[in-house]
Amino acid sequence: MECSDPLKGKKEAEAGVVPASGMLMTVDIGNTQIKLGAFDGDELKFVSRLQTVRERTADEYAVLIREILSLYGVTERSFSGAIISCVVPPLSATFRRALQKALGCERILTVSPGIKTGLNIRIENPASTGADLVCLAVQALEKYPTPCCVFSMGTVTAVIALDRSGAFLGGSIMPGVNISMEALSNHTAQLPAISLDDVPDVIGTNTVDCMRSGVLFGTAGMIDGMCRRLRERLGEDTTFVATGGMASTITPHCRETIQLDEYIVLEGLRTIYYKNTKEKN
Repeated sequence: MECSDPLKGKKEAEAGVVPASGMLMTVDIGNTQIKLGAFDGDELKFVSRLQTVRERTADEYAVLIREILSLYGVTERSFSGAIISCVVPPLSATFRRALQKALGCERILTVSPGIKTGLNIRIENPASTGADLVCLAVQALEKYPTPCCVFSMGTVTAVIALDRSGAFLGGSIMPGVNISMEALSNHTAQLPAISLDDVPDVIGTNTVDCMRSGVLFGTAGMIDGMCRRLRERLGEDTTFVATGGMASTITPHCRETIQLDEYIVLEGLRTIYYKNTKEKN
């Protein structure tokens, strides 16, 4: 990027800040999927997904990472660092070793208690905040006006709440869409497994469409209801954002205005990385 301030480079050198020397790998390890994002400065060069498999070894994940880099025409030597967000504790150390093997870089951070985020976390035990939720909050403060609430719609549907000052107040956790669908088929004798590939009428005329209607519009109604209650708590000007694998399926059917932000966790990882290193993006 061009520097509009001719003294900027000198100021940064005096402050001990050095430009980023390579790309950054961001890794969001969820219960169902692992999302990999490669940043070159401000640009997200590619995003790839792996299935979360607890039994895989570091070597197996390293091979998969190398194959992904090859697929996108990027060499492992392109990376100067990486950062991990993980909600599956057994995989945190495994994936760290995998990145060391695959990328050959030693600067690998993990979002965990003690890392610099700039957040004012006001829950009872701040150290218990999920790493993915920390990333959501950090990037929401970078991108959106407060008060702000972010819905993360993955294996579970979680929502975080930031007040007008930007403080992280807490949130809610609800069953995710896939958990709801699995519960319907696993705990009943006559209801089949379903998908949400087709959008049904709100009034279904067969068993499968009735289930689809209930899950799709029921979840959308739940999100709308939560938005109304959160607005009552935080203020009429509350901003609502949604991310996660099911967000693009559910939010078009919500009555509330909710902004989709597919890569907010990866962007949050990038922001946290630069808060904790002397590199400047």
